[in-house]
Amino acid sequence: MEIDFHGKYCIVSCMKMNSAKCGLVVIDVQGKLAQLMHEKERLFNNIQVLIRIAKALEIPILWCQQVPQALGPTVESIAALLDGIESIDKSSFSSCGDPGFQKRWKSLNRQQAILCGIETHICVCQTACDLLETGHEVAVIADAVSSRTPENKQIALDRMAAEGAMIYSVEMLLFELLGDARHDKFRELARLIK
Repeated sequence: MEIDFHGKYCIVSCMKMNSAKCGLVVIDVQGKLAQLMHEKERLFNNIQVLIRIAKALEIPILWCQQVPQALGPTVESIAALLDGIESIDKSSFSSCGDPGFQKRWKSLNRQQAILCGIETHICVCQTACDLLETGHEVAVIADAVSSRTPENKQIALDRMAAEGAMIYSVEMLLFELLGDARHDKFRELARLIK
């Protein structure tokens, strides 16, 4: 894509998510803290939709929990969809600060990360910034992340966008991953967002 800036042209690249290049990271949707999130039911539902999309499109999933012995387990409705995937239990706020996460992410050999979870302004933001710093493309799903206050969520979304993350909605991501109404998973997955 070329953009004209007062007679000077520059090339601007547009990141598009590709199911063969990305991995989904579900961050810390746990215990009592999860119950304090702004618009929690919408958050939980959208994370479930993302997990279903990832499974249908064979996108690998990493599932993180922040000190589960203190914060409690992942919300049951989400954990049920992650059955068979081993959680990464961490103490670092950034998922990238955990050696287990680093090893598993590296083994996926994926350039693009899709992030969802809580809290937007702490663990999600720090994970996004660390992934961006190591040259990854990051998509933060705005309606699948939350904080206790909408102000903190918005501040974090603005910061991540300024750092180079792309901000998506679940529906926006889905249709970008599908790319075409003739995709063999179109009907199955389009039903998830109605």
